[in-house]
Amino acid sequence: MSVLLFTIIVLAGAFLAGLVGSLTGLGGGVIIIPLLTLVLGVDIHYAIGASIVSVIATSSGSAAAYVKEGITNIRIGMFLEIATTISAVIGAVITVYINPSYIAVIFGCILLFSAAMMVRKKVDHSDDRTTGVLANFFKLNGSYPTAGGTVKYGVHNVVGGFVMMFVAGIISGLLGIGSGALKVVAMDNIMRLPFKVSTTTSNFMMGVTAAASAIVYLHRGQIDPGIAMPVTLGVLTGATVGSKLLVKTNTDKLKVIFAVVVTFLALQMIYNGLAGKL
Repeated sequence: MSVLLFTIIVLAGAFLAGLVGSLTGLGGGVIIIPLLTLVLGVDIHYAIGASIVSVIATSSGSAAAYVKEGITNIRIGMFLEIATTISAVIGAVITVYINPSYIAVIFGCILLFSAAMMVRKKVDHSDDRTTGVLANFFKLNGSYPTAGGTVKYGVHNVVGGFVMMFVAGIISGLLGIGSGALKVVAMDNIMRLPFKVSTTTSNFMMGVTAAASAIVYLHRGQIDPGIAMPVTLGVLTGATVGSKLLVKTNTDKLKVIFAVVVTFLALQMIYNGLAGKL
């Protein structure tokens, strides 16, 4: 395959991943890594390196808008980044010692979990009547603007959320994805933040987490500009278009379709991993 054709396929695939990813709430990595490894035969470590760079770019672009609107809880994000940054570096280092086939199987399992999370009915667990001791000590409680006025919320189970974030960071560094599904579980289900605050704060954190693990991949020479550049350009463009289409699109049906596609890719990754083809 010529370099030009390879670049065009990667650009088109990355654009689609960014477009659908922004409409469904999943990052582009869930499509990019299977595309690069299963379809184009790229080494999984280089696929992960390219995906990490795209996560940094998309998170930086979209997080700024949410921070400006006052929905993101920056204090919680920076506090939890202590866990995800350290563990993301650990995850990135671990990839050196793990057989690529095992990484593919783990990636497939995380894809299945992400697909299930995507179609799960969202329940708002927020509660401002009680709050945790550590949340008061670290001043993590906050508020966010809505059409009906400012809504206050309390933060709970800070230790549980911190531990879950540590796991999310390892997965992010190991697989080159934002681990948004795991981060939302930590903030939404465990710390009981409002869903809007959980998703926007998760988006804010993904770029910082990915930047930590990117340093390790860069040091090992596993971020190839010839792959990372078209991936980043495609995902960024697709995510930008997707954010403009978001208000006009019925995302519920799209999420079901995307969940089916992600499940298929997950099973392919698991099968190829178990068969030792990656």
